[in-house]
Amino acid sequence: MKEILDYYNARKNEIISRLKEFEENKDYFYEMCFCLLTPQSPAKAAWSSILKLKDAGFRNKNVNPERYIIGDVRFHMNKSRYLLELKGKYDFILKNIKKIKDSQELREFLVKNVKGYGYKESAHFLRNTGYKNLAILDRHILKNLLRNDVIDEIPKSLTPKKYLEIESKFLEFSKKINIPMDHLDLLFWSKETGEIFK
Repeated sequence: MKEILDYYNARKNEIISRLKEFEENKDYFYEMCFCLLTPQSPAKAAWSSILKLKDAGFRNKNVNPERYIIGDVRFHMNKSRYLLELKGKYDFILKNIKKIKDSQELREFLVKNVKGYGYKESAHFLRNTGYKNLAILDRHILKNLLRNDVIDEIPKSLTPKKYLEIESKFLEFSKKINIPMDHLDLLFWSKETGEIFK
């Protein structure tokens, strides 16, 4: 516990600054695309693809995304299809993002309406656009939750029920040590990767 608190005190200002940037991030379209590309691919490689797609004008032009993401992300053919489907439905999705105020309700909407999004990807997008108290249960987070006895084992698969169960335990743990869950997420991520990214 002392190790976490010491590490948090060392990185707290950086974490707060990053979360503030997320709150100010209104580039919903490309952030949503980024979170489609991250599963089973490094975040920096996924972001590299996003920068290429931005330069190509993917949002507003007739662009095949596959050529811009191949080599950076795994399952580029599937993810290209997801990107094109998202682009086609984006106005409908954005309308609901602006309408639905409750973060958990909005996460459920995204899971149901964005092909390629599960709870983790939806929570990732929402966190990166300023929403709070939604867990992004990637391998870095799960490993740290196991290390800190929050969970007994890393599950082989995360069903919605199991995801919400672990998220609840994560939230309880964050309250117990008095570090907000959103701060802990970035703290654990930086502990594993050495930096605070996205």
